[in-house]
Amino acid sequence: MNRSHPAPSSAANAARRARRLAQLDQRYVWHPFTQMRDWLRREPIVIVGGRGATLYDARGREYLDANASIWTNLHGHREPRVDAAVRRQLGKIAHSSALGLANEPAALLAARLVAAANGSAGRRPGAAPPLAKVFYSDDGATAIEVALKLAYDYARRAHGATKPRFLSLAGAYHGDTVGAVSLGHIDLFHQRYAGLLFKSDTVMAPYCYRCRFNRARPERADARDYRRCRWECLDQVEGRLAAQQRRGEAYAALVLEPLIQGAAGMIPQPGGWLRRVTELARGNGAAVIADEVMTGFGRTTPAQPTGGERRVRGDLFACQREGVRPDFLALAKGLTGGYLPMAATLTTQAVFDQFLGEYGEFKTFFHGHSYTANQLGAAAGLASLERLQAPGAQARRQRLAGELEQALRDLWALPHVGDIRQVGLIAGIELVRNWTTRTPFALTEQVGARVCAALARRGVLTRPIGNVVVLMPPYCTTASQVRRMVGALGEAIAEVLSRA
Repeated sequence: MNRSHPAPSSAANAARRARRLAQLDQRYVWHPFTQMRDWLRREPIVIVGGRGATLYDARGREYLDANASIWTNLHGHREPRVDAAVRRQLGKIAHSSALGLANEPAALLAARLVAAANGSAGRRPGAAPPLAKVFYSDDGATAIEVALKLAYDYARRAHGATKPRFLSLAGAYHGDTVGAVSLGHIDLFHQRYAGLLFKSDTVMAPYCYRCRFNRARPERADARDYRRCRWECLDQVEGRLAAQQRRGEAYAALVLEPLIQGAAGMIPQPGGWLRRVTELARGNGAAVIADEVMTGFGRTTPAQPTGGERRVRGDLFACQREGVRPDFLALAKGLTGGYLPMAATLTTQAVFDQFLGEYGEFKTFFHGHSYTANQLGAAAGLASLERLQAPGAQARRQRLAGELEQALRDLWALPHVGDIRQVGLIAGIELVRNWTTRTPFALTEQVGARVCAALARRGVLTRPIGNVVVLMPPYCTTASQVRRMVGALGEAIAEVLSRA
C-alpha cells in the first residue's frame, strides 16, 4: 500500500487529529446500513482528501477508491473541469427555488439529458416515444418515487385504472423512501417496514448463477456464458404480466434496473433479456420504469470490441445497449459526476400532457423538493456530461472495462470465487464455500466484510453486498491501478478464506 511519509512530529499530529475525528464520529454519527455496535469497536478510516482514483485519510494513508465512493464518482476526485464549473456557479448563485422560478444551469442540463437519453434508440424504426421532460429531485430513491407517482396517476388518468399496481424483480432494491421500499424485495432490508408499504408484485430475476432453471454445472466463467436454459425467466415475467391484464387492469409499470441489478448482488442479465422483457411489458399494457441510478452515465460501457465487431457508440445509458427506451428513466448518483446530491426523472410528452389543465382542475403534479433543480448540482452535471461526451471519452471507458476484465481473470484460480460478473465498469465477485457446488457462506460469517477489511489493509476501499465484493473504479483509474485493485482482492480472499 502506498503511504505518505510525514515528518515524525507531523505524523504524531496527524494521528492525534485522526483519533479526535474518529471519536467525534463514533460519538455523534449514525452510519447507513451499518451495525453500529461493530462500528464502535474499532477506529474508523476518516477520509480527508482525494485526487483522481485515490483517497487520503486523516493519518496520511492512501487508498484506491475501488467502488467510486458508493457508485457515484465518475471522473475521479477533484476533477479540474467539474471543480471549475462548481466554482463558477458559486460566483453567481448556489441555490434558488424551482417553485415558481427557473434557473440557467438546470434548464441547460435538462435539454442535454433529454438529448442523451434519447440517443441512438430514436433512430430505430418503431422506437418508443422519446423522453421529453425532466423532473428534478435529490437522490435515487426520490427519482424512483417521482416515477412511481407519475406512473400511478398516469395509469388512472390515461387508462382508467382504479388500483394501479407495480411489478418488480426478485432481489429488487430501488431506494429507501416508502414508495421505493415498496418496490423492493430484499427481506433483510425491507421486511421490517412491511406495515408501512403498499403492495407490489415480484417476479423472478435472471440470476443465471443461481437460477433453478439453469441446468449447467459450474464452470470457471461468468454463468451467463455457459448457462443451459430455455429463457424460463422470461416465461415467468410474461405469465405474471398476462395474468394481471386478464384481471382487467394491466400493471401500471414494470420497474427494473437495466443490464445489472446492483444491491441484489451485482446480478447481470443475459444479453437480449432487457429488450425482450420490455417488449413483453408493453405488449401487456405496462409502462417501463428504468432505474439507472447506478447503471447510468457510462457505467455499462462495454469493453473495447476486437475485429470490428461493432462500432463505438456514444450512448450513456444501460437501456441503450439493447435499443430500449423506457417510459420513465430515473437518474442520480453519477448525474453530477459524484459531486453533489441531485436526481432526475425523465418521461414522455404523453405523461406530461396528462397533468395539464386549468388551475381549478388541480391536475398539477403535487410533489417537490426544497433543493429541486439546484444550480450547483446542475452546473456539476453539465460539466460531467461534457467530460462523458468529449472526443475519445467512450473509447477510454471501453479500454478501462477491458483492463478490468483482463485483471479479473486471475481470480478464477481461487477456489472460493464462485462467479465473476462484469457489465462494463461494474464487477461483482461472489464468494462461496465451494465453487463446484455453489455452496454459499452464511451471511453471519461476514465473509464479504472480512475480505473488504483485508482489502483496506492493502490500500483498497470498497464495500461488499453480502458475500459479493464490488469493484467499480472511477473512469480516471489507470491500468496499473486496476491491477492493484484486483491483485489486492486476490490476496485478501486468500488471507481470509485460506482455512474456510
